[in-house]
Amino acid sequence: MTLAAESLSFHEGDFLSSLNSEQQRAVIMQGTPLLVLAGAGTGKTRVLTTRIAYLLNKAYAGPQEILAATFSNKAAAEMRRRTRDLAGEQAEFVWLGTFHSLGSRILRRHASLIGYSPDFTILNADDQLRLIKQIAKENKGRRIVPSTLAANVINRWKDRGLTPVDLEFAPYLYEGYQDVFSLYKAYDAALHRFNAMDFGDLLLQTVRLFETTASVLERFRKQFRHILVDEYQDTNAVQYQWLKLLAPTGENLCCVGDDDQAIYSWRGAEIDNILHFERDFPHAQIVRLEQNYRSTAPILAVASSLIQKNTTRLGKTLWTGAEGGAPVRLKGHGRSREEAQFIAQDILRLRQQGLAFADIAILVRASAQTREFEEAFIALGLPYRIVGNIRFYERTEIRDALAYLRIVAMPHDSLAFERILNVPKRGLGKVFLQKLHTLSQEQHCSLFEAAHSLIKETTRPSAALQQLRLFLDFILCWHQKIDTLSSADILKGLLSASGYRTMLQEEKTPEAAGRLENLDEFVRALAEFPELKGFLDHISLVSESAPSSQADMISIITLHGAKGLEFEAVFLCGWEEGIFPHPRALDEGNIDEERRLAYVGLTRAKRFVTITFARQRYLYNQWQTALPSRFLRELDLSQVTLLGGLVREEIETTALAAASQFHNPLS
Repeated sequence: MTLAAESLSFHEGDFLSSLNSEQQRAVIMQGTPLLVLAGAGTGKTRVLTTRIAYLLNKAYAGPQEILAATFSNKAAAEMRRRTRDLAGEQAEFVWLGTFHSLGSRILRRHASLIGYSPDFTILNADDQLRLIKQIAKENKGRRIVPSTLAANVINRWKDRGLTPVDLEFAPYLYEGYQDVFSLYKAYDAALHRFNAMDFGDLLLQTVRLFETTASVLERFRKQFRHILVDEYQDTNAVQYQWLKLLAPTGENLCCVGDDDQAIYSWRGAEIDNILHFERDFPHAQIVRLEQNYRSTAPILAVASSLIQKNTTRLGKTLWTGAEGGAPVRLKGHGRSREEAQFIAQDILRLRQQGLAFADIAILVRASAQTREFEEAFIALGLPYRIVGNIRFYERTEIRDALAYLRIVAMPHDSLAFERILNVPKRGLGKVFLQKLHTLSQEQHCSLFEAAHSLIKETTRPSAALQQLRLFLDFILCWHQKIDTLSSADILKGLLSASGYRTMLQEEKTPEAAGRLENLDEFVRALAEFPELKGFLDHISLVSESAPSSQADMISIITLHGAKGLEFEAVFLCGWEEGIFPHPRALDEGNIDEERRLAYVGLTRAKRFVTITFARQRYLYNQWQTALPSRFLRELDLSQVTLLGGLVREEIETTALAAASQFHNPLS
């Protein structure tokens, strides 16, 4: 049964009064698979959170009967905050989180049914790379595969829901990657031996659990009376399997997404999931959210004119009730240095008009474009930040501290054991570690257990074994304290007692001083988590980190990194063939995704958009000559102001030539 907005009772109307009619339909429709096709800036988060609150307030479902999945911890936190504002404390009990955190939550309860212990370790990317590298070295007689390549291929297989057994029965799926497939089998066995899962496993193993244990699947099907999915266009094959198992008919499944913002195929996202929603869930309803609350009419007109050139899309047209707005500006430059200098000066102009630096973003297609902007900003004293720099929890000293916390919380965590066995140096180097790995494989046990066996079996202990015994005693001593000390006190004690802090202090370098400051910041962060194991789960599932500073700074971001953000003014730079669209996309015939990326960039702006290109750009230690991007010809030029002597004929002629005969300036 579906409900129309016109049938709202007085109470419902009051509850939904801030929504437009299509948003209201998306909130109250029930009893049918529902796809909310939400354009950029149309209020999709408001719809999702209001739908959850509506279900709770109308008693259509209890908190534990609602599952809401999204992609980032930031988005999940924002959804929970907004839902709590609408529905009160009961919102805290909704199953709301990232796909990976929800998978982890399910597996913590039922991992034993698929051969894991419930206290399994969640590997981060660094742990995964080290384990794969170790296995590659042990694969004697085989070519050593670069660990980064192997990890990427294995992760893509997991994104597609493919286990080593699946690949064994379909060898064509690993054609050209035989060595990586061999590594995958050994890596999978090692994960089971270490009682560990990587990020891909949190979904892949949940699917395996559902497929092999009918009672568990049926329990969750009955429990989750309503399932909501954010950013459905970004789901991959295994996430699709996950949802189809939980909601095979799609009844009361509500997916929110935008096919025009599908820009992550390179990391496994399947746009067909959203394009084929009606095929996958017969009798599905589609609600289109087209009223934009972010951008001006000229920006929306230019963005719409561009995205309409894509033929494979469900179709919608953004509009705004607001009148006026500055036209989109387009400026060409002789050289990229001039482009950067022009933008720096233009930012000063915007600053004089009242915009803060934090209101302004530079969006680039490739990170190699950022250097000249940095130089131009430094020359004028403009504050800026490169969004996407090394994240806090990816820094070496933080990884080391996390490994210490993990090993005292879970002594059988072999990856943590390996990382800090000889940090600080204890005379337990690579040869000694290899001996432990060999024993671990022979006895099918963790490195911690292998270390105990080695000590027990050795009649004449060496200096190295004496250090190993001290290290094991150190772990057990602190393991006994985790229930009596706070997480922050445990970390402070570990850093001191292990000698790690002393090691950095004795370096007496600016880098060491900064690393010590990072560790102090880490101790402060731990103060918010009194329970250590809860903190470790939280950190393992963090897929992004918030900016370290809220200072007034210009943001320089890649177009991929800008998705989900918004700014008063946006500069879209480097719109040239061979930069944007990217040559790899052209080689792979994926021009539609590049066009969607341009659409995402345009719709990040609230008031001002400036597009720039350069006829020569200094990249990879040489000057490159390029034609303006073919995308420029696809813009609605009636909404564009051409700067710097550009004429429409120049844009149309050069962009047409580029589109008809691709010239790659980077070749």
